[in-house]
Amino acid sequence: MTLQNDPDRLLPADPGTRDVARALYRSVEALPIISPHGHVDPTILVEDTPFANATELFLRHDHYVTRLLHAAGFSLADVGVPDLAGGGSVAAPRDAWRRFCEHWHLYAGTASGYWLSSILGEQFGVTEQPDGANADRLFDTIQDALQAPAFRPRALFDRFRIEVLATTDDPMDDLAAHAVLAADPTFSGRVLPTFRPDAYLDPAKAGWAERVASLAAWNGTPEGSYRGYLEALAGRRRHFIEHGAVSSDHGVPQPLTLELEETDAAALFDRALSGTADAADLERFAAHMLFESARMSVEDGLVMTVHPGVHRNHHAPTLARFGPDTGHDLPVRTDYVRPLRPLLERFGSAPGFNLVLFSVDETSYSREIAPLAGFYPSVFIGAPWWFLDAPDAVLRFRSAVTETAGFSRGSGFIDDTRAFLSIPARHDMSRRLDASFLARLVREGRIDEATAERIILDLVVDQPRRVFKL
Repeated sequence: MTLQNDPDRLLPADPGTRDVARALYRSVEALPIISPHGHVDPTILVEDTPFANATELFLRHDHYVTRLLHAAGFSLADVGVPDLAGGGSVAAPRDAWRRFCEHWHLYAGTASGYWLSSILGEQFGVTEQPDGANADRLFDTIQDALQAPAFRPRALFDRFRIEVLATTDDPMDDLAAHAVLAADPTFSGRVLPTFRPDAYLDPAKAGWAERVASLAAWNGTPEGSYRGYLEALAGRRRHFIEHGAVSSDHGVPQPLTLELEETDAAALFDRALSGTADAADLERFAAHMLFESARMSVEDGLVMTVHPGVHRNHHAPTLARFGPDTGHDLPVRTDYVRPLRPLLERFGSAPGFNLVLFSVDETSYSREIAPLAGFYPSVFIGAPWWFLDAPDAVLRFRSAVTETAGFSRGSGFIDDTRAFLSIPARHDMSRRLDASFLARLVREGRIDEATAERIILDLVVDQPRRVFKL
């Protein structure tokens, strides 16, 4: 069986609507990629060494792929994920790849299956669907390609037409890789760090006290000083801005915000450090620090993105054996209107403050996020994320938010990926789906073609540049 990389894939089935969608898609197909939020390791571009093999490239780091194989009864070790506990053998790369190919049918209809088909067909020239019989041959085909200069990370960066690529980084990172890339005259792309302070703001997270101590040591202030703690966070944000950062990212369980007097916040800080705070204290302090992060963004200009609503590390045995980000993070219901009110009352209309709200709870788009973005100048609707960055979910998202907030209140597409080679496939998917949605509005007489052409251009390049201050 052949891979289904139809040139009209994801475009409407109705011929007349498809013609309009095809023209809209062609108008933006070759535009540069702007990726203002993701998780690619910048050292791959510094070192520019070949990717190791198909398993390292497609399986080991992609929890979208490995989680379905785990659901089919395989250990993550069976598909090449390292066993941190050292309690069992890990499949060799070729064996892991063969197991994946033998179960290719599991990905039919999934977003992962769509992206993988696009990558295999468009980047490696694979025309047949993976299976047990061709697994070794496909492994060798990919291995041979990866040794060519055209498949080095920097060459791919250029081939993919990536204009901006943002990474996600610990606040205490020295950002050496970013500095090297920025100073390298042979590298013309923009690779920007993103300030991700969750583990420094939420005292319920393991290691919080040690991280607070590292901030204090860097800032030269006493460990128990709440004022010094705030100054150190602000200082690290300045360090990121000096290295090109345009945003801070907050992966909170829920978007709870709370404004406290400094004396009250300092008392909670002291209790958290001493280990005497209860669960309510910890939650109140974390909510206050999300509020404080907004205040800092108003002051220093970093765009604030909030990625809430994920129950991290749902399966403790998998966490112990394979670590985090291995496929067992799960979405939960998320509320925004009441939890964000303290923040928005203070900063929702502050000049220059941009707040991008993401969700993995589809019900929140029309119920809360789009109405918030339709009133507050600071609020923008984050693109469908994680479990929702899939074709049908993206179209549902467009329907859910457009009638309330229009097109201008979105973030532009966000690929949010660790899988470097999937970046063009994900952005291409978004462009096809936007063309399809706009074509329907044209055919229904709700907008004209000229308006649709302006909107799709804005969605692809102008909107992410504007929202993320690029």
